[in-house]
Amino acid sequence: MKNTLIIEGGNPLNGQVRVSGAKNAALVLVVASILADGETILDNVPRISDMEYLLRILNDIGVKTRWQDDNSLLICPPDGDLKTRTSYELAKRLRASNLLLGAMLGRQGEAVVSLPGGCDIGSRPMDLHIKGVQALGADVKLEHGYIYAYAKNPGGNRVYLDFPSVGATENIIMMAVRTPGQSVIENAAKEPEIVDLANFLNSMGARIRGAGTDIIKIEGVEELQAGRYAIIPDRIEAGTYMIAAAISGGEILVENVIPTHLHPIVAKLQETGTIVEENDRGIMVRGNGRVKPVDIKTLPYPGFPTDMQSQMMALLSTAQGSSVIVENVFENRFQSVDELKRMGASIKVEGHTAVVEGVNRLHGAKVRATDLRAGAALVLAALAADGCTEIEEAGHIFRGYENIEVKLTSLGAKLR
Repeated sequence: MKNTLIIEGGNPLNGQVRVSGAKNAALVLVVASILADGETILDNVPRISDMEYLLRILNDIGVKTRWQDDNSLLICPPDGDLKTRTSYELAKRLRASNLLLGAMLGRQGEAVVSLPGGCDIGSRPMDLHIKGVQALGADVKLEHGYIYAYAKNPGGNRVYLDFPSVGATENIIMMAVRTPGQSVIENAAKEPEIVDLANFLNSMGARIRGAGTDIIKIEGVEELQAGRYAIIPDRIEAGTYMIAAAISGGEILVENVIPTHLHPIVAKLQETGTIVEENDRGIMVRGNGRVKPVDIKTLPYPGFPTDMQSQMMALLSTAQGSSVIVENVFENRFQSVDELKRMGASIKVEGHTAVVEGVNRLHGAKVRATDLRAGAALVLAALAADGCTEIEEAGHIFRGYENIEVKLTSLGAKLR
């Protein structure tokens, strides 16, 4: 895997960039495909390393997958049962491997899922996932790093989530669609990726209502019929390129977006003085001189996304004044701070709050990507910095951004 990015800063980015399919929707839709009989074809699937890890896990348990062209993926589960146990060696690389819990329980009433890995951005326990599948009739125990779940006589039920967890909502939906009776998820996650999952399953014959609200109702069905479906664009990738225009002082047309998914990001960018205009081709973003400071609190959708917090921190490091960022979702989301400070940023962290004092210029340095979004923040900072920045462990970035080096180069960035 490519593991170092070297970026020469100081070049305004100009042109247009097309956003890939949403990472967080693609991963769950690929998993959900095993609930249907026959061959599913998903379009707009991003070719990122997280997807390759997921396909290796699915292949290992008996699912056949094949890329039909650059971004269309065929998924074909076997006629009989899947192997129920996922590989620890594969699962430790991918947080989304935990989604096989709900999908395998929905498909065949049994799952042995390795506790997952992924980015170290804070505690993401499985308790809400387990609570949900238990409510639908699964017996669950944790032993030796695995979740053992069996559902001999599952049935619909009401589940209240203490926190609107995206992963727990997805796992419960996937089990509930093939579970007899009605299931109701209260305080459900409302992210666009949840809506995409529900739309995908409904296109195959599921009966899901309320996705995108905090109450989702699912009537279980006996079977789902495979079909073809296109994944929504990635709102976090779109937001990252929008900030690239602002931080570099350039002008970028971000194409293949759903504007309503980007309202929280657009609102904050406009507060910084960045010019953001929606048109029939996408969203045009234009840097407008030195940015103004803003305050941000991350919240579940439709609040400001935690996945964009690190990138906004990079931008606010160059603002004219002080900004306050409160991280309410993941406690370790401030891992980019020390690396940004190596580039001259002035940031103080206390608990869940970071105070960002804007500086006149960032400067190139040797830094390390600690996770996916922190890596994206370092790329953005490098674009605005004087001199050359070398980002080590850049493999984190390729986990979630398809062809980022090609796209940035096409906009005028100097990188290798």
